[in-house]
Amino acid sequence: MSERLHATPAGPARSTTTEPPGADVGTLVLGHGAGGLRWTDDVTAVRDAAVADGWRVALVDQPWRVAGKRIGPAPATLDLAWAAVLADLAPGGVLVVGGRSAGARVACRTAADVGAAAVLALSFPLHPPGRPERSRAEELARPASAGLAVHVVQGSTDPFGTPAEVRAVLPAGASLAEVAGPHSLERSARAVAAAALTALGTLGG
Repeated sequence: MSERLHATPAGPARSTTTEPPGADVGTLVLGHGAGGLRWTDDVTAVRDAAVADGWRVALVDQPWRVAGKRIGPAPATLDLAWAAVLADLAPGGVLVVGGRSAGARVACRTAADVGAAAVLALSFPLHPPGRPERSRAEELARPASAGLAVHVVQGSTDPFGTPAEVRAVLPAGASLAEVAGPHSLERSARAVAAAALTALGTLGG
């Protein structure tokens, strides 16, 4: 496991990369959600399972987390920092980008620009709780409109968008895996990792 700092327009970001035990089949880059200063169990479970399956995995801490802040900046700033990290990492081979919640949104918005083949969205926040009219379906559809694969793992009772709500706006060709839980999927970390491996299994080359 290796850590690197990356210069971005929003300040230093950090990547923590874990290499697979043998030859890699691709690179998975994951971003975090908007709350807290630690990596959640569902994301680390995905990392560990993907590494064991031959993927190089990089977890990216946005500059606001590196600086120890508890509230992230506007989406445009997050996107610029993410793109700068991906450019500095310069991953070769199959690239999959993703993350949980806000990190999934960033990945969807920027996937085509960073050269990704697919997006892995954990707990995609389709709308704020109780505000379905403020849909972010366009963000979820953006990678597919560029011909990229989209794979969503969603909690069965997620107030930011139930699996049924996500399925109703899922772009053609995208996949959705439902696991038990609300927006936080830490108690279903093993099921999240299994769903992620199924998605990644369609992409490794």
